[in-house]
Amino acid sequence: MSETYDRRTWTQQRRFEFLEWKMFWENRVIRSDLESTFGISTPQASVDLRNYREIAPGNLESTARGYKPARKFKPRFLIPSADRLLLQLRAAFSGVIPKSDLWFREIPPVEVAPDIARSVSPECLRQLLMAMRERVAVDIRYHALTGARRRAIAPHALAFDGHRWHVRAWCCDKEDFRDFVLSRIDEIGDTIPVQFDPDHDIEWATKVTLRLRPHRGLSPEQSKAIQLDYGMVDGRLDIEMRASLAFYFIRRMNLDVPASKGLTPERLQVELENLDAVLTQIKEAKEETKRLVTADKSSHRPDYSQQPN
Repeated sequence: MSETYDRRTWTQQRRFEFLEWKMFWENRVIRSDLESTFGISTPQASVDLRNYREIAPGNLESTARGYKPARKFKPRFLIPSADRLLLQLRAAFSGVIPKSDLWFREIPPVEVAPDIARSVSPECLRQLLMAMRERVAVDIRYHALTGARRRAIAPHALAFDGHRWHVRAWCCDKEDFRDFVLSRIDEIGDTIPVQFDPDHDIEWATKVTLRLRPHRGLSPEQSKAIQLDYGMVDGRLDIEMRASLAFYFIRRMNLDVPASKGLTPERLQVELENLDAVLTQIKEAKEETKRLVTADKSSHRPDYSQQPN
């Protein structure tokens, strides 16, 4: 009975969130909106509206065509987020989710520039996830820019750098933690017992703070526009991320590239105030990983390289 009650409570709260979404984004809601979206009966929709008005008195005003938000409307079940709504629109128009998942009565005109998708094999991802759970290495064929070769890797995490998905893994051949682009793995072979400690991946464990600011080559008006773009406070934006991802972020945003004829301040837009400090943290994290791995090997623990079946 408790499970049924919890499930019913969750579904009703979901419908209350829907009511507030319609009021916040479309400025009105009618009973048939609930019926068509959730597949409920007219009496149930009426009950939901009545219960909502009891829980959030003063939030709804009756109109000839349904309800609209009152002047002092304050959402209780919805956290309004422009980012979330725009991501949903992008996902729908990119074909990631069906447009029916959107709650708009009439979807606004939207156009999304196509993504150049990187193809990741579901079977490849499934096997990597299994290897992560079982703490084993897998034999893969990996296509680097220098050519294809087989490697033995023990994955322990996934990461998205803004453009590509990586698997973070212990590389049995190089005896180091590295990133492997998922779309470049086209074959996975047998599992391999291996001894490694994910806690020794200090680059992954270390958080660094990147301090962004508008490029100093911009005019005051241009600088103000960039501050609005990124929601900067006092001309700064601090972003925390793992040290293993900071390299990709810095490169993607051209934060390590000086202004030039080809990359003007207008093209660069932002710069990294603490670039040297961040690069130092990344370097120190790499060195600490090497120290831990070396200490582990010298303490006569099982070898980090691949073990026989």
